[in-house]
Amino acid sequence: MHRLIWMENGKATIDIKKPAMEIKTGTLAFIGDAVYELFVRKMLVEAGENDPDKLHIEAVKYVRAESQAYAIKRLMDGFLSEDEVELVKKARNHKMPNRSRSAGMVDYKLATGLEALVGELYMNGKEDRLSAIVEEAIRVVKDKNKA
Repeated sequence: MHRLIWMENGKATIDIKKPAMEIKTGTLAFIGDAVYELFVRKMLVEAGENDPDKLHIEAVKYVRAESQAYAIKRLMDGFLSEDEVELVKKARNHKMPNRSRSAGMVDYKLATGLEALVGELYMNGKEDRLSAIVEEAIRVVKDKNKA
């Protein structure tokens, strides 16, 4: 598989010669984890925080498995398409040798489902849908943290 990375208008672009549908859900989750965290970090910096320690503490509230599991459960209830829900379930049900040290297995698997969906959207260049889903997930977690 060949990869080409370049910067265009301040955005890094990755050209991968393999369609996302051929990539394993675990690999999509690997990519999605990074993409989701980047969205969270960007949101926090744009909100005006500049202290790296505070940024880390706040980011963890959004990227921890429990928060991602909470968000994906809410999104699966009407926000996601049938195909998106199917991908989340496929990734959730994938056998996982590793698990989070701090999260329960159910939350860890649900979080992996969210990350796989984010990875799939990113790898297929579905930027508008990716943004909509991640922004809604962040909003759901933010509302939960306020309560």
